[in-house]
This record gives sequence, structure tokens and C-alpha cells, in this order.
Amino acid sequence: MYTHLTIFLHVISAFVWVGGMVAIRVAVHPVLQSIEEPKIKLGKTLQITGRLFHLVIPFIATLLVTGLIMAIVSKGHQGTLKSLFISKEIIWTIMTLNFIYMYVQRRAAWKLFEAAKLSDAKAKVKLIPNVLLPVNIGLGVTALWLGVSLRGI
Repeated sequence: MYTHLTIFLHVISAFVWVGGMVAIRVAVHPVLQSIEEPKIKLGKTLQITGRLFHLVIPFIATLLVTGLIMAIVSKGHQGTLKSLFISKEIIWTIMTLNFIYMYVQRRAAWKLFEAAKLSDAKAKVKLIPNVLLPVNIGLGVTALWLGVSLRGI
């Protein structure tokens, strides 16, 4: 019972985090680019990313907890699966650090936006849609692949 629940929580958390990033980057971001008024475009971008970032925080925490539980219970840090477990842990750690950086930059940009410093706010978040988010998407898909590989062994 707990094994299934732990795996389910882990997988759904990964899907929400990675899927949310894919949805923002592939579906929402291109539509936002069609907004011609710079202030509205930036404001909506900051609002949407803020909502996503706050949504995924509990899922990131759940990934950490369930991942550790699975690694400990399955003794994944020993034997033939060690490299897969460690690879996933490294990927999720990089993703989390990248997320924290994006979160801090977006938060700083929001404060600048509220102070009507639009060019400064835009500069704070310029790497998010075209660099940082795609990096996390690629890493997330790789981690999902590794997770499927672990379950299949």
C-alpha cells in the first residue's frame, strides 16, 4: 500500500513540475508574446510564472521526500542501481537549484515591476523563458526517463 502511494506521489509530483514547465513554455509563453503592450506583457508573464512557481513548491518537496524514501527502502545507493539513483538525485538537485534561482529572479522582477521599473524587471527574468526553463524541462524529462528505467529493472 505505502509503496504504491509513495511511487504515485513521486510520479505525479514530477509530472506536475515538468508538465507545468512544458505548458508554460510551449503553450502560454508564445501567446504572451502576442501582447503588444510591454507593461501588460511583462505583468502577465510575472503573474503566470509566479502562480506556477507557487504551485510546484509542494510538489518539489514531495519529490524530495518520496525520492529519499524510495532510495532508502530499495537500498538504491548500493549495488547495480546506484548510478541510476545518484544520477536522478543530481538531476533533481540541479533542477531545484535552477528553480530557486528562477523563483528569486521572478520575485525581484515583480518588486521592480510594482515600482514601475519595467526595463529592470524585464532584465531580471530575461533568461527564464529561453534558457532556464528549457534546461529544467530537458533535465526533468531525463529524470523521468531514468525513473522509468529504475522501475523497469
